[in-house]
Amino acid sequence: MTQVTVKELAQVVDTPVERLLLQMREAGLPHTGAEQVVTDTEKQALLAYLKRSHGDKVEEPRKITLQRKTTSTLRVAGSKTISVEVRKKKTFVKRSAEEIEAEKKRELEEQRAAEEAARQKAAEEEAKRQAAEEQARQKAAAEAAAVAPSVAEESAPAAKVEEVAVPVVEPVAPAADAAADARKKEEPRRPERARTADDDRRGERKNSAHRTSLKEKAPAPRVSTRSVDDDSDGFRRGGRGKSKLKKRNQHGFQSPTGPVVREVSIGETITVSELAQQMSVKGAEVVKFMFKLGTPVTINQVLDRETAQLVAEELGHKVKLVSDNALEEQLAESLKFEGEAVPRAPVVTVMGHVDHGKTSLLDYIRRAKVAAGEAGGITQHIGAYHVETDRGMVTFLDTPGHAAFTAMRARGAQATDIVILVVAADDGVMPQTEEAVQHAKAAGVPIVVAVNKMDKPDANPDNIKNGLAALDVIPEEWGGDTQFVPVSAKVGTGIDELLEAVLLQAEVLELKATPTAPGRGVVVESRLDKGRGPVATVLVQDGTLRQGDMALVGSNYGRVRAMLDENGKPIKEAGPSIPVEILGLDGTPDAGDELTVVADEKKAREVALFRQGKFREVKLARQQSAKLENIFESMGQDEKKTLNIVLKADVRGSLEALQGSLATLGNEEVQVRVVGGGVGGITESDANLALASNAVLFGFNVRADAGARKIVEQEGLDMRYYNVIYDIIEDVKKALTGMLGSDVRENILGIAEVRDVFRSPKFGAIAGCMVVEGIVYRNRPIRVLREDVVIFEGELESLRRFKDDMSEVRAGMECGIGVKSYNDVKVGDKIEVFEKVQVARSL
Repeated sequence: MTQVTVKELAQVVDTPVERLLLQMREAGLPHTGAEQVVTDTEKQALLAYLKRSHGDKVEEPRKITLQRKTTSTLRVAGSKTISVEVRKKKTFVKRSAEEIEAEKKRELEEQRAAEEAARQKAAEEEAKRQAAEEQARQKAAAEAAAVAPSVAEESAPAAKVEEVAVPVVEPVAPAADAAADARKKEEPRRPERARTADDDRRGERKNSAHRTSLKEKAPAPRVSTRSVDDDSDGFRRGGRGKSKLKKRNQHGFQSPTGPVVREVSIGETITVSELAQQMSVKGAEVVKFMFKLGTPVTINQVLDRETAQLVAEELGHKVKLVSDNALEEQLAESLKFEGEAVPRAPVVTVMGHVDHGKTSLLDYIRRAKVAAGEAGGITQHIGAYHVETDRGMVTFLDTPGHAAFTAMRARGAQATDIVILVVAADDGVMPQTEEAVQHAKAAGVPIVVAVNKMDKPDANPDNIKNGLAALDVIPEEWGGDTQFVPVSAKVGTGIDELLEAVLLQAEVLELKATPTAPGRGVVVESRLDKGRGPVATVLVQDGTLRQGDMALVGSNYGRVRAMLDENGKPIKEAGPSIPVEILGLDGTPDAGDELTVVADEKKAREVALFRQGKFREVKLARQQSAKLENIFESMGQDEKKTLNIVLKADVRGSLEALQGSLATLGNEEVQVRVVGGGVGGITESDANLALASNAVLFGFNVRADAGARKIVEQEGLDMRYYNVIYDIIEDVKKALTGMLGSDVRENILGIAEVRDVFRSPKFGAIAGCMVVEGIVYRNRPIRVLREDVVIFEGELESLRRFKDDMSEVRAGMECGIGVKSYNDVKVGDKIEVFEKVQVARSL
């Protein structure tokens, strides 16, 4: 018997001695000290007590887990080896008697259900067979009745042709056939004897009498008279003279006598192949018909509703016009919710020109330094924050002020209730300030002007008012409806007045929302996080978004697995006017996409796939530049030089802004084409795409992984990293300028007028000239002009002044000029000296 002390047992089970002694006392054991001995029986009693205290029954284990681990070595290139460990685990579960009995009962019920289904199927097949037989009998009777009158007329001259009148034999039931066959098998076979001539004569007389009796006894409507030699009457003769009905047209199929008219459903757009499928014709037939109409199309081309309707009606089909937005309408109908609307916090967008202090103003409000973390000292992402003030909560959207982010600022204005227009008092109204005013007015959003940098000595707020008044932004003190608040983001003056002006404007707007409704919002930004997957910044506009909701965002969907506020803290729900980051979508949605909470995943997937298909159709319709008419128009035109770019960015907003900015570069000779773009780091597939398309790799705030770097090094690709948008645009402009090449221009260096012509035995005609303009060089090309018309172009053979050879002769001096390979120089001609210069072209 194994005996251990309490202290040793505590070490084995990894628990303090005091806790073990307490558990032993609760189990009724007499141990009080660490050195006391514990027997095996006492161990079992303690174990049984602990199991009972934890709700477990003292019983044998029901589950056994077996684990196996194998290690092997894998040799790679060179002398490296890699150890590979394979782990396998199997779990065996012992089922209880109740579970085994339930499974047997379930199998028995399934077997009974299968047998019942088989019996029902056999009964249905038997009923179908009997119905088919009844239909065949009725059809045979009808055919026999139809041919009876004509047969009676044809059978009049019966003296010349021997005819047989045979009654129409009804089909014999399968059961009767089987019984007759059985009787035949049971009857003993008689021994056959040799057939004689008397037997033949007796058989012939018997057959003749039998035929005569049949003619007299058979009813008229069921008689079918045919010649003996005619085997096309539908009967087949047996070995003993019996006739059976030949089965003709067993399935009763009849070819259509006219064209089949189908109902064709046509939406806003439809492809040629889908239209042909609905009309049950080949796609080539539709293409051929369109060619006859003078419109060449392909099998995958998208047709508009009017064209498709014309084609379907011309081909003889009915047209049913349907709405492409049926799913969207059903979704909108299902999202209607009635509830009590309560006031909500305003969503404020801060807009303005670069370096006018937008982010610094927000920093002072929310006490955070965002600009310090931005590359280049500017904000290049849309940020969303909400702050609590004495008069209530305010949500801020900070949009970048650079011109490349016009689309981002436009989306910010559409998602907001009030716009704070920040203008520097020492700078004035700038181009991006004017754009911000245009976006706010286009979205119908009221403006509150924050005149920033009032702490500077050269601040001039009246200049700001005059500049904005020209843009139809009239201050209240001038009779307008726009509040102007002087502030200083550096010192902090005027911040409270600015917030008060914003909340006052919000009260005028009477902003309300229904917190009890399902969540609805708009995507402010999205990005692809390496560890968390797609992450979307969403501004909840109405209802409440909760963790676990099924969200439909544009053409993406997914269940909200987690929600984070702007500080990165996890939250369970977000009400109206609250910006949050959500995780769980199947992709990165575009900024500006609408978020909607739907009831189930099936509905979300259905609408998302519908939107993706619609997006592909629209994209395909835009790519119809390869149609025949466009091909004919573009024949003979020089191809543009194209700079291909593969662009990866950290967030979706930056990617769209960069694509929009790069698309505007170029002219009629050079262009930029972004062959691939996405959110996240540069991967191996991006490098292969750049290699295949001869493109340049650009990474904006992202880096390449090991696989991509290896391909870049091996293939010598051009890959560049950027963190400021100005640098990308400038580098692309330089590259396009280099692709343009240079122009060759001519500069006129000097003009000499011929005053006299001399003859030289060595040089031929020598022109005595006076340099009237510029400088005449000996090593430059010349032109000979007569009455301002070019008659010769070549070079000088000699340039002399008196007897000295000269390299150049300036204006106002006389010289002798010998023109190479030209002797027809006359008095009054002009000799023009020029040079060709290459001038670099620019965009």
